[in-house]
Amino acid sequence: MNNKTYLIIGGTGGIGQAMVEQLVESTANEQGNICVFATYHRSVPDFEADNLHWLQMDVSDEDSIKQGADAIKQHRNHLDWIINCVGLLHTEQSQPEKALGQVETEFFLRSMQINALAGLLIAKHLRPLLAKSMRSTDKPAIFATISARVGSISDNKLGGWYSYRMSKAALNMGMKNLSIEWGRALKDVCVVVMQPGTVNTQLSAPFQSNVADGHLFSPAYSAECLLGVLASMTTAQSGSFVDWAGESIPW
Repeated sequence: MNNKTYLIIGGTGGIGQAMVEQLVESTANEQGNICVFATYHRSVPDFEADNLHWLQMDVSDEDSIKQGADAIKQHRNHLDWIINCVGLLHTEQSQPEKALGQVETEFFLRSMQINALAGLLIAKHLRPLLAKSMRSTDKPAIFATISARVGSISDNKLGGWYSYRMSKAALNMGMKNLSIEWGRALKDVCVVVMQPGTVNTQLSAPFQSNVADGHLFSPAYSAECLLGVLASMTTAQSGSFVDWAGESIPW
């Protein structure tokens, strides 16, 4: 009996929504009690399915994250895959900084809160459910977070984008720490940081003019690649930073 339970944090964003749709479709004809949970921030999405449950969650609010975890516990006693797709690159008021003089405290702290701290709080409150994963003998439970190649310190050749680069680098360090801690306590969980490619979403929309031909992915294509990489992950790969094709990215 397949009783897998998936959770997509940020299920209304470009990549997150594509993941939700693909997981629902790919599991529709499987035998068992498969369940997909997905979170939204403000408005309840109109996409529905028999095995899909929407949860309201504000990842900048720890109480909201805890309430989401409690809501899942009312339906299921475990989670097998958790994928955090939430990220912040710009707002209506603030764009990525091209120079030091553009750094503003409020936007910097907001970037850290959404891009770095949220992942740790999600892990903190969902750990008990992940610890009870219904994993098969050869596949680990998954805790995955969408990051960015610009969060790689050794890959930084252009500079700029202070808040985004620094918050993603902080996220990467936090997930690396988590992989080490859970490597001792939750030996059958794979913690992985993923780069989805440059994807045609609201997050990247203002910056797509500089993307080379053939390098701007659709959300559906990126989601399909990322889910495929996750399906092949092993516990030995916990603590890795990989791209949409499964290739390692330098920290």
